[in-house]
Amino acid sequence: MSVYPKSSPAKQKGVVLLESLIAVLIFSLGVLALAGLQSAMIKNTDDAKYRAEAAFIAQQKLGEIWVNSQGFANLGSYAVVEEPVAKLPSGATTVTVDANRLVNVTVNWTLPGKNFVQHSYTANARIEGL
Repeated sequence: MSVYPKSSPAKQKGVVLLESLIAVLIFSLGVLALAGLQSAMIKNTDDAKYRAEAAFIAQQKLGEIWVNSQGFANLGSYAVVEEPVAKLPSGATTVTVDANRLVNVTVNWTLPGKNFVQHSYTANARIEGL
């Protein structure tokens, strides 16, 4: 007398194949998700690189104005509109000086492949004498 029930092979046909196909489908979706994450990571890394470069350019320009503004009489001569920046894609720097000696440096750039999305970074400082 057998303790185990008899299996009916007719009802089990194709079950292993179906389980294998489902496993391949789940694995494929996982690999596709990892590829999407990798793509997003590369895009965000490039964006962060451009933001860091823009911050450096703006702070460098403020430092240059701070060091070279002797007597503060020629502070208005640093005002520029859309000066090209070679280190950023379609980059430009704008410097404005108001009556209260507040200097604003704005760096604009456009990411490669996205012609209509313009990014900007603004830094400002009040230039005063000692």
